[in-house]
Amino acid sequence: MPAAERVLLRSVTMWLLLQSLLLLLASCLRSAAAFPKGCYPSEEEGLKTFRCSNAQLTEVPRDIPNDTNKLYLDSNRIPFLPRDAFRDLPLLLELDLSHNAIAGVESGAFRGLTDHLHSLDLSSNRLVSLSKDTFSNLKAKVNLSDNPWMCDCRLQELIRTVDLAAGSSGSIVCESSAQEEHVGKAFLQVIADTDFCNVYKKTTDIAMLVTMFGWFAMVISYLVYYVRQNQEDARRHLEYLKSLPSKQRRSEESSTISTVV
Repeated sequence: MPAAERVLLRSVTMWLLLQSLLLLLASCLRSAAAFPKGCYPSEEEGLKTFRCSNAQLTEVPRDIPNDTNKLYLDSNRIPFLPRDAFRDLPLLLELDLSHNAIAGVESGAFRGLTDHLHSLDLSSNRLVSLSKDTFSNLKAKVNLSDNPWMCDCRLQELIRTVDLAAGSSGSIVCESSAQEEHVGKAFLQVIADTDFCNVYKKTTDIAMLVTMFGWFAMVISYLVYYVRQNQEDARRHLEYLKSLPSKQRRSEESSTISTVV
């Protein structure tokens, strides 16, 4: 091959390689620009990971790659988890939401994760109370430790529906409770001796009995008043008849009898 042709072929090859590198670099830059500041994808132990730890986030990012296996949103300022927050992550295995400001979780927030999620960390947030349906059908191990829980029937029902992460149950502590002696104690220790839902049921039953008794007393009082009022009216009418002269009284009685007939 002539030297000129070799030089030309080498130049074309170099130009194609340079163009490919530029396209690859542009693609990487576009992908990086699409992610929130402080978030980046990686691969850990063969699993695709997306990290947004300590990224000053105030909501769950929307541009999370849908092939993510492990998602870290810990140490941010997220206050609330809306419905379908993770709907587009069909391969998610681990979700870390610890050390945020989460105080509310909408029903259906974890919808779409029920079959494949293995681990869910909600520790060190601001959770006081959650519906028992929050983790409905979720098979993941859930960490609920270090939250300011209100110990009541609602929490008792929630704990019965969730599979707690190993070693986390002792840190689910009563920040508040209807009974002052429970404050500061581990919830599982408290419910070993106290059935909050049974106490609630008894309170409800008593309230219903008091209400029914109140209505019954009102009805009886009205009937007694009605009978006494009629008796009083009858007595006054008789006294009035007695006070009339004989002829007029007989006429009044006859009129009354006629009216009655």
